[in-house]
Amino acid sequence: MSIVLAVRRSLGAKVSLKLAVLALALTAIAATVITVHQTRQMEELTLEKARVAAAIGARQYGDVFDGAIDAGLVTVNDVFDRSYAPIKGHDWGDKPKFHTRYDALTDRAVLVFQDKFLEHQDFVFAVGVDENGYLPTHNTRYQKPLTGDASKDLSGNRTKRIFDDPVGIAAAKNLQPSLLQVYNRDTGETMWDVSSPIYVKGKHWGGFRVAVSMERIAGRQRQLIGILIAVFGMFALVTVGAMFLVVHGAMKPVVALTEAADRISLGEELDTPVKSPSVDEIGRLTKTIDRLRVSMKAAMTRLGH
Repeated sequence: MSIVLAVRRSLGAKVSLKLAVLALALTAIAATVITVHQTRQMEELTLEKARVAAAIGARQYGDVFDGAIDAGLVTVNDVFDRSYAPIKGHDWGDKPKFHTRYDALTDRAVLVFQDKFLEHQDFVFAVGVDENGYLPTHNTRYQKPLTGDASKDLSGNRTKRIFDDPVGIAAAKNLQPSLLQVYNRDTGETMWDVSSPIYVKGKHWGGFRVAVSMERIAGRQRQLIGILIAVFGMFALVTVGAMFLVVHGAMKPVVALTEAADRISLGEELDTPVKSPSVDEIGRLTKTIDRLRVSMKAAMTRLGH
C-alpha cells in the first residue's frame, strides 16, 4: 500500500498531516520573523558599539592634544598645523605620505588606545584624522614594514596619508555627535564608517573614525541564521512528531469503534456491549453504536423466530 493511499484511508493520518503542515508553516513564519529581527538587532548593536567607541576615541584624542599643550610639548598652532610636508621616498602618486609638526606626538600618545578599540572583532580600524582627512598615526596593523611593492604597501602601511575621499572628508568635517556612512575603501572592502568630532581647546580639529566590517557582520549573521534554522528545524520535527503521536492516540477509540461497528454490521458479537468511559463525542458515538448493536440483535432475534 502506497503512503498516499494509506493517508487517504486514515482519518488520523489526514488530521496529522494537516496539523503538521499548519505547524510547519507557522514555525517557518516565526523563524523568519525572529531571524530577521535578531540579525538586524545584531547589526544595530555592533553599530551602537562603534558609535560609543568613536565618541570615546574622539574625547581621548582631544585630551591627548590638550594635555600636551598644557605640558608645553606642543602649541595650539602646532596641533592645527596644515602645512603637510611630503615624506621623501614615499612618492606613491596620488597617495603620498606627509609629516606635520605634531605627528611625532600622536605616534607616541594615541597608538595604544587606538589599537585597544580593535580588540572588538568587527572593527577594522579606529583612527583620528584632521579636518582635511590627514591621518597622522594609523593603527599598528596598518603600519607594516615597507616592502617596496606598492600594492602591498598601500594596504599594509596606511599611516600619514590624507584620506580626502567623500566619506573621509565628511567624517573629518562632521560636527554631529555621530555620523554613519558606507565606506568603499580603496582596498576593495566595503564597511560602515562611524565618526565623532575631535575638539582641541574647544576648537574643532577633525574626527575619530571607527570602521565596522560588513563582511564580518554578515558572517556572524549567517552563523546566527544557521543556528536559528537548526533550532527551529528541531522544534518543527519534535512538534510534528508529537502531533502524530497525540492524534494517533486520540484516534484509537475511533478505530476501535469502527471495528466494532464493522463486526456489528456483519452480525457478529451482538451480545458484547460496546462501552467507553468517555463522556465526549467518543462517548456519545459509543452509545449510538451500542444502540445499533441492541437494535441489530433484536432484529436478528425476530428474524430467527
